[in-house]
Amino acid sequence: MNTTFEEVGKLRKGRYIIIDNHPCRISDIQTSAPGKHGHAKSRITATSIFDGSKKGTLKPGDAKVEVPIVEKRQAQVLSVSGKTAQLMDLTSYETFDSEIPKSLTIKGGETIFFWIIMDRRLLERSD
Repeated sequence: MNTTFEEVGKLRKGRYIIIDNHPCRISDIQTSAPGKHGHAKSRITATSIFDGSKKGTLKPGDAKVEVPIVEKRQAQVLSVSGKTAQLMDLTSYETFDSEIPKSLTIKGGETIFFWIIMDRRLLERSD
């Protein structure tokens, strides 16, 4: 899996984190002050990149958490069949099939962006 580890205290809103084995975009981080004998805690709220569900976790500020490595590439649409598109990666020239998100309309011959996150692909508009 394409992941790395990062300290909770260094995470910021808009960055990525893995919660319950789901890659998520951080929407909010609240940090509490350290207590007399305790450490500062961070409450992280995030949205899953693939299914849009809300996730949350509570971690000490010095804890290490898993962070996905997000790779952004371009692809050319070779053909569209129903909810599936056949694409060619413009870097490696590999062809692959991918499901088209409901919010995206694409046609053959277009160039689009796609993200590779934890060995899964997510399509997005190149505009």
